[in-house]
Amino acid sequence: MFALLAILIWPVIAVGVVGGYGFLVWMWQLIFGPPGPPSP
Repeated sequence: MFALLAILIWPVIAVGVVGGYGFLVWMWQLIFGPPGPPSP
């Protein structure tokens, strides 16, 4: 059971979390613009 969790489940969860975070950042920037100093 531990091997199944360690080899299959956790990598899928890790990729999902990182991908979800990247997607949220991408959507945030589409709506509110990229980071950086405001344009004059």
